[in-house]
Amino acid sequence: MSRLPVMSAKRVLTNSTSSSENGQDFAPAQKRIRKDPESVKPHAAATIIGGKRPPVAATRAPVSRPVRGVGAATVAGAPSRGVLKQSTASTAKGGNIKQSVAPTGTKAGGGGTTRRHAWDLKGKVSDMEDKIRNYQTKFKSVNQENEVLKGTMVQSQTRVVEMEKELMRQRSQISEYEEELQALSGVRDELEKVSSEKSTLQKELSNLEGKYKVMETLRDSQETELQTLKMKLSVQESTLARLQGTLRDTEEEVRSLKETVAQQKDELHAGEMVRRRLHNTIQELKGNIRVFCRVRPLVGGGLSNHIQLPASDNKTISLAKTEESHTGKTTDTHKNYNFSFDRVFGPVASQQEVFEEISLLVQSALDGYNVCCFAYGQTGSGKTYTMEGDEFDETRGVIPRAVQQIFKAAETLGAQGWEFTFTASFVEIYNETLRDLLYTGKASKRPEHEIRKLSNNEVTITNLTYEKVSNEDQVLGLIALANQNRSTAQTAQNDRSSRSHSVFQLDIEGVNAGRDVKCKSTLCLVDLAGSERMLKSQSQGERFKEMTAINGSLSNLGIVISALANKESFVPYRNSKLTYLLQGCLGGNSKTLMFVNIAPEPDSFGETLNSLRFASKVNDCVIGTASANRK
Repeated sequence: MSRLPVMSAKRVLTNSTSSSENGQDFAPAQKRIRKDPESVKPHAAATIIGGKRPPVAATRAPVSRPVRGVGAATVAGAPSRGVLKQSTASTAKGGNIKQSVAPTGTKAGGGGTTRRHAWDLKGKVSDMEDKIRNYQTKFKSVNQENEVLKGTMVQSQTRVVEMEKELMRQRSQISEYEEELQALSGVRDELEKVSSEKSTLQKELSNLEGKYKVMETLRDSQETELQTLKMKLSVQESTLARLQGTLRDTEEEVRSLKETVAQQKDELHAGEMVRRRLHNTIQELKGNIRVFCRVRPLVGGGLSNHIQLPASDNKTISLAKTEESHTGKTTDTHKNYNFSFDRVFGPVASQQEVFEEISLLVQSALDGYNVCCFAYGQTGSGKTYTMEGDEFDETRGVIPRAVQQIFKAAETLGAQGWEFTFTASFVEIYNETLRDLLYTGKASKRPEHEIRKLSNNEVTITNLTYEKVSNEDQVLGLIALANQNRSTAQTAQNDRSSRSHSVFQLDIEGVNAGRDVKCKSTLCLVDLAGSERMLKSQSQGERFKEMTAINGSLSNLGIVISALANKESFVPYRNSKLTYLLQGCLGGNSKTLMFVNIAPEPDSFGETLNSLRFASKVNDCVIGTASANRK
């Protein structure tokens, strides 16, 4: 009788174990459905009400703890069956899971009975049998409940499988949705891009529509203008036909005019030749050597009493001098010295007035004639001022004005087919030595120069600087360089006296290719050093040597002029470097002009008289007729 409960207990444990295994199989699905299951307290049990699936923890709790029976060592899990019975009983009341605690203070015989005595074994066995029956009843109910739970678990497992399948389907669908979402995000970006392009295209479309309207307006205006131009074209075509007829008539007239122009050019050239011939005939009638006299004004202005210039005659000058009686018995005597020249300029004559008288002579240089102009006079009489002047236009001298006229005339003749080339040189004669005033090298390496006469009777200087010039400014620059290199010194008569003779030469070559005519000439402008007396200049040492060389060359110039005036067979040109260099101007093929400059001071009366006498001798000199150097 005592085995039955034990076997029943084992079977219950076995069932409980199987239920626990089923509960373990069911536990993962239950955890996935409910995230926070209620904790199971000891001696508690859960009941399924209304077919609902019980929690896994409530099912597995009685198995995880050993069941201790009251009054029998072989009975296990009694409290659990009690709990399950109560849970089963509570199933019919509702769908809620309730927990109940098994009684612990009951006796072995049942609830409310008193403890039996130790000797009452039969009563104890009766109590145990009652308990066994009670336990068997509970066991059956538990088995029934276990069967119900198994069915529920199978359903739950099936549902779990279905839910897992659904979960997998949902996950795959979610992945598909994610892929579609990514694709849609790219579509959205593309849509935004397309939207922005659409807005841009709309703007461009609106701009193009505006431009189209403008172009339509422009087209209409151009069509109107085209119609107008067609009308004008028809008018112009008729006008063109008329003008073509007029053009043919005009071409015939142009041919006739060209023939007339060619004839007039021939006449103009012939007239230019006649002008040159008449011009030089006039210069020859005036004399190949012409002499001009110019009186320097006093420092304070005005004119000295001993110099008389008739107002009605611009070619005469007189010197008056009162001489005391040597015996004292007779009265003082007055002597007048009268001189006549080609032109006499008083103290008030301007530089322009002086140059106008020699401008025709300068023009002869372009006609192929050699022209020479030189200034003679005592120191301080104004020779350098006459030849070079100052830097201002009103006070420029003969040399810069002659250069200006040469280039202007050459430009005018260029319209008639003439082409000119110009070569300039500047040399000084200092103490009978030639010096190149255009030399820019070292003084220690300055070359020596010699005067040589070529086979065609032209005079040239060796090692001299010849500069090609094409305009007036270049020539004026060379003149400024020469003035810096020229030898000057202070004397008792002049603070800045020229101690040398300076000679400026401009070689001119002209070609008229259309007429096959060539000409060659030389314009020579000379500023002579001043004549002076030793007592007045008080020259000593180097200045005395310079004065001696200057006076010697001027004396030789007077001797050459006298020989030419007397028509002597031998003219001593080689006596000095000055006369040797100027022999082509004095006795050869040249037109020559001499300025005699005189000082108005009374103490210069003797030098003035000597200068005027020398100029009068030159004025009486007659040389051969000059001819043009043409080919």
